[in-house]
Amino acid sequence: MNEINLSRIDLNLLVVFEALMELRSVTATAEKLGKTQSAISHALARLREQLDDPILVKVGGQMQPSPFAVQLAEDVGPILRGIRRVLAPPKLFDPATSDRVFRIAAPTLTRLIAQVSSRVAREAPNARIEWLPAHHEAYSALSEGLIDIAHLGGEPRLPDGLEEQLMEPFSWVSFVRKGHPASREWGLDAWHRYPHLMVNVTRSLRNPFSQTFGGSTDRRRISTMVADSSAVASIVAQSDFIATFPALLMAWDMDAHGLCALKPPVKLDPVKVRFFWSSRLAQDAGSIWIRSIVIETYRTLQFEAEAKLSGDDLVQPI
Repeated sequence: MNEINLSRIDLNLLVVFEALMELRSVTATAEKLGKTQSAISHALARLREQLDDPILVKVGGQMQPSPFAVQLAEDVGPILRGIRRVLAPPKLFDPATSDRVFRIAAPTLTRLIAQVSSRVAREAPNARIEWLPAHHEAYSALSEGLIDIAHLGGEPRLPDGLEEQLMEPFSWVSFVRKGHPASREWGLDAWHRYPHLMVNVTRSLRNPFSQTFGGSTDRRRISTMVADSSAVASIVAQSDFIATFPALLMAWDMDAHGLCALKPPVKLDPVKVRFFWSSRLAQDAGSIWIRSIVIETYRTLQFEAEAKLSGDDLVQPI
């Protein structure tokens, strides 16, 4: 048999071949495929020519396949089924029946985690969320679609294959325990005198504090760095640390831990905050669903936190 030139084989010929092998009738095949008998006969003739095989011949008034056609049908059938499966319209995402695992990379924003998790549990009781640390290594996992959405701060260039949602800028607030001497004499001197606690969220996140203030080097004393924000309120409540964070991070921990909110006496540069996800998942219905929940919840909480710790609620610098 001569080598077949695949560039001359029309995929539709294989569809016709599959139907012919099933029905063993030109007329029935034409009806099934919605074509004329002459079109099916012409397709069969082209198959015979291209494959150099009779394919189907009349024997006793019935169409009988050649040995080559029988073997070809066994090989072509799974291929055509695979193509149909790949090209089939995607199934609609139904939260109520989905058992999907959603992966979200974000800092430990306890209120965000609680509200997103509760809503997902209500709307998608069989689904599960995996909350992952937010660090620079999440970018590669995002690009590969292994993480559905990530919340990261900083200024790194957006890697290829990712899409983003830029969020509204947040306000910086300094937190100390109630009764902290700095709250009675709050100002630049107290800012410099007492130790500061910071969270090293990610190596790609630049220091949010200005390196200069009033033309001189900022003499603040950062004495402790922790890897996670979840214990910051408890640590501050038991120490003389000053912890300066976005209002969203600590607004709801103040009463429980007995904290006081102060307006920083220095100008702090804003930090770009974004949500990221893979371009590959941009139109995936499940990914769209979880992204909308996370971003909507974050935006609502940020608004509430800003309102809770604004104006008269903050101790102003002397």
